[in-house]
Amino acid sequence: MSKEIKIDPFGFREYDARWIYEKDINNLGIESLGKGLGTQIIKHTKKTNPRVIVGHDYRSYSEEIKNFLKKGLISTGCNIEDIGLSLSPTVYFAQFNLNADAVAMVTASHNENGWTGVKMGIQKGLTHTPEEMKELKDITLNNKFIEGNGYEKKIENFRNIYVQDLVQKNKINKKIKAVVACGNGTAGIFAPEILRGIGCEVVELDCNLDFTFPKYNPNPEDIKMLHAISKVVKENNADIGFGFDGDGDRVGIIDNKGNEIFSDKIGLLIARNLSTQHKRSKFVVDVKSTGLYAKDEILLKNNCETIYWKTGHSHIKRKVNTEKALAGFEKSGHFFFNQPIGYGYDDGINSAIQICHLLNNKNKKMNEIFNELPNTYQTPTMAPFCKDDEKYQVVENLLKKIEKIKSDNIKIDSQIITEVLTVNGIRFSFKDGSWGLIRASSNKPSLVIVTESPTSNERKKKIFDFIDDLLQKTGKIGEYDQKI
Repeated sequence: MSKEIKIDPFGFREYDARWIYEKDINNLGIESLGKGLGTQIIKHTKKTNPRVIVGHDYRSYSEEIKNFLKKGLISTGCNIEDIGLSLSPTVYFAQFNLNADAVAMVTASHNENGWTGVKMGIQKGLTHTPEEMKELKDITLNNKFIEGNGYEKKIENFRNIYVQDLVQKNKINKKIKAVVACGNGTAGIFAPEILRGIGCEVVELDCNLDFTFPKYNPNPEDIKMLHAISKVVKENNADIGFGFDGDGDRVGIIDNKGNEIFSDKIGLLIARNLSTQHKRSKFVVDVKSTGLYAKDEILLKNNCETIYWKTGHSHIKRKVNTEKALAGFEKSGHFFFNQPIGYGYDDGINSAIQICHLLNNKNKKMNEIFNELPNTYQTPTMAPFCKDDEKYQVVENLLKKIEKIKSDNIKIDSQIITEVLTVNGIRFSFKDGSWGLIRASSNKPSLVIVTESPTSNERKKKIFDFIDDLLQKTGKIGEYDQKI
């Protein structure tokens, strides 16, 4: 083993940490990260021996990494409770169930093989904020470590406690035939058993664990994975298809006809279903999500409120927590359910269960339920290149332009802007429910552009042309990754 600590500072991301193992971080680097995290946990909890739940995903090297992380944590005085092979939500659940002080989950989620990372949190049900990540980076890279004596204990068969918690309170009486696809990731030893347990007939697809990911990465936004699920749904005449990511906190949905339904629309269907039993609830969605929530007749009839908030699972999770919202939905497939449905964190299997409840409550097929939503025309997420050190200023300048267009009542495709939302970039809306979004990407040198119109494809395109024209005039924009 090399005697040099290797730890690339760029691995500290906005709300978690990710590196290519041994190229960007080595075992001693992981141990340092453990020391940094342990020091931070002790500082925040003001305890000498805080209890930390630790778990790992099924990659070939994850357990080895976990052992070095634990070594670092123990050296600061943290007491480790290791629940073994897990999903991220299993670790989050364990913090509530075992009433622990913090969590550290070794996973690189759906990233390609070679990647590793840690998802961590101190406050129950929440993961690190950008401020906490900055603090962790500073402690770790500058060796500002506390020294102490911790111990470690293994929690045997915790997996079963997590499985039973979801199964016991979610029984359904309708036979739903579900394709459960796990892309050979860790969800394979959880999702089929839980969905069978609540009463589904399960058709397994790539649920055997294989850390080489022989077909594709377990990622519900991956076209290859979605196509594979679609094919099996149609072959088996299934009611629904679920695709889980590598660490089980996200899910992708395929309807009974084999069509993908985007997560923001799935969120709206779940919100509608929940709103009938939980009137006057709040829901949180990210700014990339459909505008349908704001004017939805069922949500309004049930006196529910929707808050549009910053994109990013850590942001939405926190907002759900502070607003005491019933649920939060992110376009990328992270869904958050608060009490009495969940504990506030993102759990892809619980999200799938909520879809099963939706099918259980209605005497309709998934495609029929989806067709009850008003049709909208939405662009994919488009990312034009913009330098990291310029992107925020570009957005700031465009905000001034758009606010002036609004105050001067200048029409875009014959309509005036009725609202400008600035919680995360600029989301401007029109009376007919059409909208456009311009924001800076949180993890790449690019902007993020989305437009949607409930009126027509043409109108969606006109709003995009308006945005593109503004962008080109800045002289700071490069190629788009994809464009309509």
